[in-house]
Amino acid sequence: MSRYAYVNGAYLPMDAGAVRVEDRGFQFADGVYEVWSLLDGRLLDEEPHFARLERSLAELGIAMPMARGALVRVLRETVRRNMLKNGIVYLQVTRGAAPRDHAFPVDVAPTVIVTARRIDRAALARRQRDGVAVVTMPDIRWGRCDIKSVSLLPNVLAKQTAREAGAYEAWLVDRAGLVTEGASSTAWIVDAEGRLRTRPLGHDILPGITRQVLMERAGERQIAVEERAFTPAEAYAAREAFMSAASGALTPIVAIDGRTIGAGTPGPVATALRAAYFEGAAR
Repeated sequence: MSRYAYVNGAYLPMDAGAVRVEDRGFQFADGVYEVWSLLDGRLLDEEPHFARLERSLAELGIAMPMARGALVRVLRETVRRNMLKNGIVYLQVTRGAAPRDHAFPVDVAPTVIVTARRIDRAALARRQRDGVAVVTMPDIRWGRCDIKSVSLLPNVLAKQTAREAGAYEAWLVDRAGLVTEGASSTAWIVDAEGRLRTRPLGHDILPGITRQVLMERAGERQIAVEERAFTPAEAYAAREAFMSAASGALTPIVAIDGRTIGAGTPGPVATALRAAYFEGAAR
């Protein structure tokens, strides 16, 4: 089946879509992106993802390319043209194309790209059933990780290092020796005392939408969440560890830096929260 993309007002086959050479997303990584999980034809957590998109654009001084309602229609039409029920919807907005200059151009229309694709559901189910391994490494990203910028080279390098080490994800560690987040996910542990912990929001991590929803689901089930950073050593000693992201909801972690976490299998808190997430999504 051919795949289709939305590019600046037109729906085109994937191999026909193009942007200008001087697009600032290509020249400077001057843009943002957003990702929705598609479940049974519905965009999960649609509203908070749009809210984060609008915040990221505002932080970079990029105008919303169109009204939210119009953008929703573009996302859904891209999904329809790709005949998808389950998968991932990706939106990228850059400042637009202009002669190369570091300063912001004037009167330039943003570039908008939307794609949609299937995910490997069997591989996703296997990761969630068996858990995955992660490795830790220094966090070398810029100081505004709260903006969902397309500038992802440090994340790419971290993810590649993890894969070369036989792990699925990288957990990044700041100069104080505390875990910030994963290369493409939020980091969680159930510590040795049984407390569910994740790093508090700030400029050093992305405000994960799945993170937000999981905290809400935890509250509904009287599972206390402590927003407090943890060290790799605390993670090694944890009863459970897991990561969250729109692309995979919640994925258990069974090994960190080659050390087995807990029993080496998905734990009860991760299992319960994952079930709660999808129960809430079905409402």
